[in-house]
Amino acid sequence: MESLASFPTPPPEFRSGFVALVGRPNVGKSTLFNRLLGQKVAITSPVAQTTRNRLRGILTTPTAQFIFVDTPGIHKPHHRLGEVLVQNAKGILNRVDAVVCVVDGTAPPGTGDRYVAQLLTTAKSSVLMVVNKIDQVSAKDRAARLQAYQALGGWPVYGCSAMTGEGVERLQGAIAHLLPLGPYYYPPEMVTDQPERFIMAELIREQILHHTREEVPHSVAVTIEHMQQQGNITRVNAAIYVERPSQKAILIGKGGQRLKQMGTAARQEIETLIGGNLYLELFIKVRPRWRQDRSRLAELGYRLDND
Repeated sequence: MESLASFPTPPPEFRSGFVALVGRPNVGKSTLFNRLLGQKVAITSPVAQTTRNRLRGILTTPTAQFIFVDTPGIHKPHHRLGEVLVQNAKGILNRVDAVVCVVDGTAPPGTGDRYVAQLLTTAKSSVLMVVNKIDQVSAKDRAARLQAYQALGGWPVYGCSAMTGEGVERLQGAIAHLLPLGPYYYPPEMVTDQPERFIMAELIREQILHHTREEVPHSVAVTIEHMQQQGNITRVNAAIYVERPSQKAILIGKGGQRLKQMGTAARQEIETLIGGNLYLELFIKVRPRWRQDRSRLAELGYRLDND
């Protein structure tokens, strides 16, 4: 990382800080994360609990620098991996300048929303609530839906649509007001602090989620085993880990067609990321019960933040 001395001098009244997006699974946090950044950094899918790692995205405007932190959905965990993800999501609440609680506006508040709101009542950070997917709520029902969610904690409530962009500019302005006066934490042109290998692995996992839906998604992990630049081509070998041989068969598909489709789609996404040509080779490995094994979770990059 560059030293602070090499960063530009911020203008007067410049604001900067860390902003966590939290909420229960499948409320659209990652889609909102990407919308706020103005480009795709976090993977998205219709499958709940898509986000596993805390991902930082950086947005620098003439008046502020936002470091957005996309967190795993807060839910009742059913295995060791779930416990790690939820504990890490909870742990961020007092280590940021602002918390944006994202809820699904297409339904009234539920048990999961109330649980998340209860956690936030003890947070030391400033909180505001975003009622997402507001474009899917009729005009006559919007006010009542916003009031119902505001009643959960009394925080300022903003309706928006991460999908269409409705209300996002107003939301960004509200978040900026919660940030303290501060310096540039990252170079203004930087969009994420995650290494390229991490983003590549996530883009491959995204395609697995899209192509398999509920068949194997939560049993899959992806690591980049080897990456080499040869002329104008980047060669990447990636390992896909599953828990059972039957899951491996699903990913391969008849005659290897599904694996080929996922590889082609992932290659196109990664080429957009790196701005060049990619040769991608995928391998599938079976690791029984890896989600329950603390050492294997650590090997695959999933550990508690204080481990």
